[in-house]
Amino acid sequence: MEKKKMLFIYNPRAGKAKIRSNLLDIIDIFTKAGFEVVAYPTQSKGDGIKAVKERRFGYYDIIACSGGDGTLDEVVTGMMQCEKRIPIGYVPAGSTNDFANSLHIPKNMIDAAQVIVNGQSFGCDIGSFNNDIFVYIAAFGIFTDVSYETRQDVKNILGHMAYILEGMRRLSTIRSYRMKVESEDFSVEGEFLFGMITNSVSVGGFKNITGENVKLDDGQFEVTLIKKPANAIELNLIMAALVNRNINTDCMYCFKASSLKITTSEEVPWTLDGEYGGKHTEIDIKNQKQALSIRIPI
Repeated sequence: MEKKKMLFIYNPRAGKAKIRSNLLDIIDIFTKAGFEVVAYPTQSKGDGIKAVKERRFGYYDIIACSGGDGTLDEVVTGMMQCEKRIPIGYVPAGSTNDFANSLHIPKNMIDAAQVIVNGQSFGCDIGSFNNDIFVYIAAFGIFTDVSYETRQDVKNILGHMAYILEGMRRLSTIRSYRMKVESEDFSVEGEFLFGMITNSVSVGGFKNITGENVKLDDGQFEVTLIKKPANAIELNLIMAALVNRNINTDCMYCFKASSLKITTSEEVPWTLDGEYGGKHTEIDIKNQKQALSIRIPI
């Protein structure tokens, strides 16, 4: 009987380089489950995309990956650019792993590897952002550059606290962006200091700030837009709302949408799954419902 074939892409530097002490056990789990495993350690940014697209893709039955949300984003992006899509398994090894937490994928790497071979496939929504892809969040404004400008060694030591500390250091330089945001049944124009379009129950390690009744396969994003505060009191209210996980206040717009068109008068920098997503004045975001199969616990 011919063995099933797996491409295992991993970031050897993610999350205190935890993969190094678990790699042999993970590959052993895959092999015992009947897979012929080809392991590929990423060397630089973008390697995950290239590995999926270029390494005899049609040859494999499944692609597993290990790293942070950025590694998963690259593998998913590569998969979405292929004509044939096969299931993806994820062994989280990053600092926050928001998406894995949303899917109840275990934090323990060995347990997560077991889920890949013994779990079930879940049809998950994926976001398109102009010509790019995001797995669980597209965001702009305050705090959004923290994830891709915070050094990896700081993330490894402090975990998601690194984002908070780095973000608090920037509060004195808060700026806002004037933009028009249109969805299929909602439109608003104003100045916003932060916005996020999410398909996750947590962001930056914080649960429940994306909204209530979040489902990752319903074809809907949760959208949060924080208005520019008029004074220090309003800013304090916004910060308190975020800390208390209460995003429905008069300082914010919160709604669901399957697509968004965002236009701005100046270039706005964005982050996609914690990585720099470029500067844009016109953005089309669409929810590709259940576009990808991801292995999750039964």
